[in-house]
Amino acid sequence: MSEKHGSTPTVLISRRGADRLRAGHVWVYRSDVVEAEGVQPGAVVLVQEKTGSSAATSLNKNVRATRAAVILGSAFYSTASEIAIRMISRKPVGDLEQLVRERVRAAVTYRERFVQDTNAYRVVFSEGDFLPGLIVDRYNDVLSFQVLTQAMDSEEMRSAFLSELQSAVSPAAIVERVDPRVRRLEQLPEKESGLISGSKSATEFEMNGVRFVFKALGGQKTGAFLDQRENYSAAAQYARGEALDVFCYQGGFGLHLARSCEKVTGVDSSRPALEIAEQNAALNGREIEWIEANAFDLLRDYSDAGRQYDCIVLDPPAFAKSRRDLPTALRGYKELNLRALKMLRPSGILVTCSCSYHVGVSDLLEVLSSAAQDSHRIIRILENRGQAKDHPTVLGIPETAYLKCVIAHVSQ
Repeated sequence: MSEKHGSTPTVLISRRGADRLRAGHVWVYRSDVVEAEGVQPGAVVLVQEKTGSSAATSLNKNVRATRAAVILGSAFYSTASEIAIRMISRKPVGDLEQLVRERVRAAVTYRERFVQDTNAYRVVFSEGDFLPGLIVDRYNDVLSFQVLTQAMDSEEMRSAFLSELQSAVSPAAIVERVDPRVRRLEQLPEKESGLISGSKSATEFEMNGVRFVFKALGGQKTGAFLDQRENYSAAAQYARGEALDVFCYQGGFGLHLARSCEKVTGVDSSRPALEIAEQNAALNGREIEWIEANAFDLLRDYSDAGRQYDCIVLDPPAFAKSRRDLPTALRGYKELNLRALKMLRPSGILVTCSCSYHVGVSDLLEVLSSAAQDSHRIIRILENRGQAKDHPTVLGIPETAYLKCVIAHVSQ
């Protein structure tokens, strides 16, 4: 059975799990949990490494090894996820509610210091802000949040972070966006997305001087793709002439490119996303051509027809949800980049992205190199970028670094 430390249950983990924590990570997988019997879903637990004298055991199997345990800190425990433990502190936590409030305030302060030229940004980035299982985005005066774990869904945690967000940000409204798949995986009760406080679920926001409409209960995840905000601006610095924005969603890249390009075309398979993109274009007084199409089919047809552009953006959804998807994902990225390279005019600009964590920077560059060879193009890297600063990357937690964005100059 799991031990107790005061009123806090204790979970014992293997040496492999403990070494992972010592290396700076905050996750322990279920396969490295040794003892956790009776721990309730979403409980706060003390994490200990189970140790003993393996030498004594090997010399005399009838002699039970002396067991000692080293406290590694406090964590949220999930009875459903393969990520059984998410650390919240390197020491025992006394007042959990106070800790959560402090972390929310620290997250807000971080954005006040480092986020510029926007009133839309990620306020809380789960493990990136030491609040595992919580995502909060700000869109002007509306907050949109998502809960990803049993612990964060508890009444105690929800009350703590929601009241602190109200105090620190003073939003006109707070909306909860529900991911049914995540709730099923975490064995949480079904619920609908909806307003938590306030009465408005739509607003306008601005990033890099470009205006966008926001409908809190529509679109993907918590709304727009705020992680690309700084990449939007960077891409616009290089783009000229005629641009093609592939997987354009609601027009993030396209609207930025329109400030420096003579003509912009955006492509996406989602009609609702393109309808929002059209509203965004009107809001900014831009004329952009929006095409509803499968990106692979369109690129193949345009490439075969000899269509040419001065700038092409590839910002696809995550192709690799798990490591076993990696070979298929790399083939998909190769196909996209090969077609795009064939369609770029000499001295064209390619902006190619991947939000698949399992596709590393080296993987994307290797794909790009292979596509360049097959298309007989020479590529010079202008910028090798990641996600915006409001999505902080924590050393030791590689999963917090997931977005890749390569901006390249294409010769010949």
